[in-house]
Order: sequence, then structure tokens, then C-alpha cells
Amino acid sequence: MSQPPILYSRKGHIGLLELNRPEGRNAMTPELLDAFAEAIPEVEADRELRVLILTGRGSCFSAGADFNAGVQREGEGRLPHERSYGMYAPFLRVLDLEIPVIGALNGHAVGGGFGLSLLTDIRIGNREAKYGANFARIGLHSGLGISYLLPRLVGISKASELLFTGRLILGDEAERIGLFSRAVAPEDVLSEAQALAEEIASAAPLAVRAMKATMRRSNDLQIREAAAIEAPLQAETLDTEDAREGMRAILEKRPPVFSGR
Repeated sequence: MSQPPILYSRKGHIGLLELNRPEGRNAMTPELLDAFAEAIPEVEADRELRVLILTGRGSCFSAGADFNAGVQREGEGRLPHERSYGMYAPFLRVLDLEIPVIGALNGHAVGGGFGLSLLTDIRIGNREAKYGANFARIGLHSGLGISYLLPRLVGISKASELLFTGRLILGDEAERIGLFSRAVAPEDVLSEAQALAEEIASAAPLAVRAMKATMRRSNDLQIREAAAIEAPLQAETLDTEDAREGMRAILEKRPPVFSGR
């Protein structure tokens, strides 16, 4: 692990922010979250930047929480809901970016990793990878504003289906339901995102930023408010036998058996 967990580079007016823990499926470890929080100010300070591409290295965009590291952030408050919210706070910094953000979802995006993908403005996905909010399958309430964003992207009926079942969908289906702008072959995800970024970067930057601000003006606060509403519910569900069983099942690679307790 000699390389940093987050990499930032820029070519011309296009920035590339990479989750760089492929051996850990770019999971939400304290190390990766700290590095992500530190990288966003660097992106904000880059005045030559017109578009940012957010992607992951390896076969996963992000597998979400690392159950070995925990699903709450230590040091983020004394109360459980504060630690639950703290888990997502670094990723919510994406909302602070004035420039368009393209999610180049190179591989699977699950749980909190899926939530991160929803914070981007445009998503290009891998047609063969799996995407979704699997919280119901591990006994937890969703976080990161997913319960707010997903219905607005795919409609309340489809969002309810996906959230209540915790089912993961392939990139092709994600494109069909409007979650992605397009789903392409795995090897084409980044190049498709780069081509789109170049097209956006060639447009008038002040106009593009202004249009993003118009679309996000009300959403920004509401996404954060939704994440704050979710945090106590996630903390409450975390303290259940079902959540303990769900996380054990994930680590033991078996189906969970929920008891409703």
C-alpha cells in the first residue's frame, strides 16, 4: 500500500479522482474516507478544472462499508447517529463541487459505494457490473441520502423495489431505468467518461457551472438533510440482531437468516 488511497490528477481542463484501494474493493475504510475528505479541497482549489471524473481502480468502483473496519466513524461524535453520519460525511463533500462530476463506474458499486455514485451528476456504468443499495439484505437502513436520491432518479416504485429487496442490478438494467446515462463494456467505461468530459469541457464553463447550480440549488441541502435523517435510523438498525446476522452472513459468504429482532 505504498500508493495513497485517493489519487487526483488533471489533464487540460479535466480532472480524475480515483479510489485507489483495489485490493480492498475500494471499501469505505477510515484511511480511504480521510483521504477522500482531504482530496476534495484540492479539487475545489484547481481553478483550471471544468469537469471531474470520479472512478475506482480495479474491479470495483466501491464495495461500500468495510465490515471488518466497522460501519460507523470513530471520533465523529459521542452519539451513534453522529458516528453513522460521519461515515458518509467525506463522500457528501462531492456536493460542494461547482463543476460537473461524471461517475465512471468501472465496476461494482454497492451500499455506500452506490450512494457515492448517486452524488455524481452523470453516471457511465459497466454493463456487466452490479449496482445497488443492499442495506435491507444486511439488516440496516440506507444512508448517504440514498432514500432521497434514488426515487428522484428512477421513480418511487422502482426505488421502493430496489430498497426493500436490497437487490443488485446489472449495468444494462441501470441504464434502462435511467440510473445511468449509458452502460458500456468494462474496458470502455473510462474512455466514454473522458469523451463526455471533453465535450462538456469545450462548452462555456461559466454557463455550465451556473446550470449545475440551478439544478442543485434545492437538492444540495435536502440531500444532506436526508442523510442526517437516515443516520439515526441506520444507527438504530445497526443495534439489532438482524444487522449482526446480516454482517456475519456477508463475512461468512452465506445467505442471512433474519429474525425480526
